[in-house]
Amino acid sequence: MSAVVVATLFTGSTVDAATSHRPSASPADAKALQQRHIERRAVEAVIWGMPAVNFQLMLDAFTAMGGSANQVVYWSRPVNWKDQTLTPNPDTIYLTPFYDTRNGPVVLEIPPEGDGSITGSVDTGWQNPLEDVGPAGADKGKGGKYLILPPGYKDPVPDGYIALPSETYQGFALLRSNLRSGSDADIASAVAYGKRVKFYPLPKAGAAPAETRFVDAYDKPYEATIPYDARFFDALNRFVQVEPWLSRDKAMIDTLASIGIVKGTAGDALAANKAAFDKATEEAHALIESWTEQVFIPPFYAGTHWALPASPKVVEGASTTFADPNSYPVDGRAVSYSLAYFSAKHLGAGQFYLMTIKDKDGNRMGAGKTYRLHVPAHPPVQLYWSATAYDGDTHALIRDTRWSSRGSNTPGLQKNADGSVDLYFGPAALAGKESNWVPTSPHGQFEVLFRFYGPEKSFFEKAWQLPDPQILK
Repeated sequence: MSAVVVATLFTGSTVDAATSHRPSASPADAKALQQRHIERRAVEAVIWGMPAVNFQLMLDAFTAMGGSANQVVYWSRPVNWKDQTLTPNPDTIYLTPFYDTRNGPVVLEIPPEGDGSITGSVDTGWQNPLEDVGPAGADKGKGGKYLILPPGYKDPVPDGYIALPSETYQGFALLRSNLRSGSDADIASAVAYGKRVKFYPLPKAGAAPAETRFVDAYDKPYEATIPYDARFFDALNRFVQVEPWLSRDKAMIDTLASIGIVKGTAGDALAANKAAFDKATEEAHALIESWTEQVFIPPFYAGTHWALPASPKVVEGASTTFADPNSYPVDGRAVSYSLAYFSAKHLGAGQFYLMTIKDKDGNRMGAGKTYRLHVPAHPPVQLYWSATAYDGDTHALIRDTRWSSRGSNTPGLQKNADGSVDLYFGPAALAGKESNWVPTSPHGQFEVLFRFYGPEKSFFEKAWQLPDPQILK
């Protein structure tokens, strides 16, 4: 068959193939194209892989302090700035069991509500919630045995368990043992109640459960912020090597292979792409930051800048394991898990969150300025409310601060005559206001997350509204 015929068949044209032939790219051009190809695919990998890397880094931090699979990391006091996870809560007692079901199902026992209560959820390695636990969860405060099942598990579930089929082998539960107040006595009580949680591999018939191992992380470095450089891909590779490919993500197999992440291999090729990865993560970071601005539109309260830092599609997708076949909000998911970790199955049942990155005038907060946040009287919560400042770049607690938040369970919090509270955010306390002061850095930007634990109906009806922080000086 002649070249002319071939050209006719494929283009409908009788132009001679020899005259339409384009010269091959030079070796230098080909190398540049390949470099750009790697960078482009690496940007997509960062956006797609954000929740997995977020999880992997927390698991790595636990392993670095001597923890291992099917154990519980906990904080024996409310976390301080050394807990460098994304937007952690410094007004509770944290317990985080990390599960690994590669050797079979794992049991999480939640104690009944009584002299304490737990608000929490069990999430996969992709941070999709399997179920909520505690009074706002499946056990309704009666306590229960949750059985976390590995992917594809087919054996019968024993009686008396709440079955949680997981799409990943690994995952975690985020549990908060709620504080009545921040007094030493109430902290000790919440810790004691939290350590009634049990966590162990499902024992063989007739065997006793293994003892739960708790590892105390309080006041120890726990580094799990997102590294926007080549280290991101090392963490992503560790995740991919363990977890099964999900049907919705199989389009990423070739994308990852082209940058050196191939299931069943050691990932030795990653080092060769370090320069491309550093450039790609910088671009991905800039993209995610630009999208972050948009997640606050529209705000929760009209005329303010407060919003849930997750789009409706992300909230619905996470809670339903992306059941809608026409929706997979990977970009929005990257925004949410660049800011925070964990998803609730039923957001709003046990807790709700509002964040602002801007003050009343629409400017980013920080640069050494001081702000006042007026909290109107009677916030619609059954448990507590709190406001926490985070580093505007890393979204972790601001380093080297004495404390990071103030809330309704803060001992000595000053109230106004009408029951409202004024909080102050800045590098230094105003005279006479230290009890209501949240320290910030004299440099850089910060953001504020307002937590509602046990939100009441009136909160969602917006009968009570939180105004924006206002600059004082």
